[in-house]
Amino acid sequence: MEALSPNRKPTLLVVLLATLITMAVGQGTRLGFYRTSCPRVESIVQSAVQSAIRSNPAMAPGLLRMFFHDCFVNGCDASILLDGSSSEKTAPPNSLLRGFEVIDAAKTQLETACPGVVSCADILALAARDSVVQTGGTGWPVPLGRRDGLVSRAADTANLKPS
Repeated sequence: MEALSPNRKPTLLVVLLATLITMAVGQGTRLGFYRTSCPRVESIVQSAVQSAIRSNPAMAPGLLRMFFHDCFVNGCDASILLDGSSSEKTAPPNSLLRGFEVIDAAKTQLETACPGVVSCADILALAARDSVVQTGGTGWPVPLGRRDGLVSRAADTANLKPS
């Protein structure tokens, strides 16, 4: 298979992001979802991502990849974050994913600021966007209001390719 030319990679990224955003819109997401219930959600996630990337620049692509792997299996529902011996998190295609601790750090801060309000699925979506921005990429508005998944099965990752 021929490698993508550097000129085609940004186009592919935009198509991928548009697809993921479209999948999220199907969940009833909207801009400003946490405007009154947790107004600092974006700055809290941004701070957690910024801190992680400052410590380890390789974290940025890891967060974007984690978001893709989550969305590719049953939608953008943070099911990739669920623990379990046969969960998506433990499946071979996800064995090299990194960034779980960044999502955990953001969730911990958000639980202090506005307990029980922000879904992990939204944190993951914001972290993916912020990781792109932190590494010089273009930002985009992220509609929020995703619901966290309650089911995570390793078998559902069969169509993902490990890399």
